Amino acid sequence: MRIAVAADHAGYKLKDEVAAWLRELGHDVDDLGTNGPESVDYPEYGGRLAKAVGSGEAERGIVICGSGIGISIAVNREPNCRCARVDEPLSAALAREHNDANVLALGARLIGPDMAKACVLAFLGTEFAGGRHQRRVDQLSNLLQDSD
Repeated sequence: MRIAVAADHAGYKLKDEVAAWLRELGHDVDDLGTNGPESVDYPEYGGRLAKAVGSGEAERGIVICGSGIGISIAVNREPNCRCARVDEPLSAALAREHNDANVLALGARLIGPDMAKACVLAFLGTEFAGGRHQRRVDQLSNLLQDSD
């Protein structure tokens, strides 16, 4: 699977560890930065990843900031992205199964590498259930258009 990863300065170490691990598992990983501790703005890196996933360059995305909140908000500005911020594997699986999430957001200050990897495994290993959930995902894609 082609997976894009991005992080701000608070999440780059966890991003690097997750990216290396994903490569070991055989995935193609696009690292969109940042790659150091210098302060950067999470919207820039969330936007880079949102563009990659939203355009289809990457099948899935993983974003990491201190809490996972800010960067997930940035990613969700892209209409073709459904980013779920999670702290444990069940939420990651449900985000895929019920919401067809294509981006996972993690908080580097809230979870460690082992929990992050467990969340990623659940996210990548769960299929979208479709059915009644498809109608709801379609509504998410058309929310602004339907409000007129």
